[in-house]
Amino acid sequence: MINTGKWTPYILALLRIMAALLFLEHATMKFLQFPGPIQGVPYPLPALLLVAGAIEVITSALMLVGFQTRIAAFIASGEMAAAYFMCHTPYGFWPALNMGEGAILFCFIFLYIAFAGGGACTLDNARPPATA
Repeated sequence: MINTGKWTPYILALLRIMAALLFLEHATMKFLQFPGPIQGVPYPLPALLLVAGAIEVITSALMLVGFQTRIAAFIASGEMAAAYFMCHTPYGFWPALNMGEGAILFCFIFLYIAFAGGGACTLDNARPPATA
């Protein structure tokens, strides 16, 4: 039988890094219009989207390198929950119809990372333990 448990921290780190990169892409769309502008959003951005973009830049950068990963993931999870209820549910209940699947997936992936930690290869793991 294959011991898959030894790979778990590395797969968790891969999930953390990929989710952070995809989350950062949403911020670059807001601030740099890269890889393209957000469809249907006026520029300059409304204040709420500026705050959302700032949260996305900060939390995705922290999660990418694995620094304060749990806190960053928890904040990002909350942002995605708020985004779903504010931006998607007005278009109906079902996520497949209101285009909210991404927000829900980000929310629960980040919630998982907030509780499981960042896995292997994090700055959090490189720091010496706190002394009392």
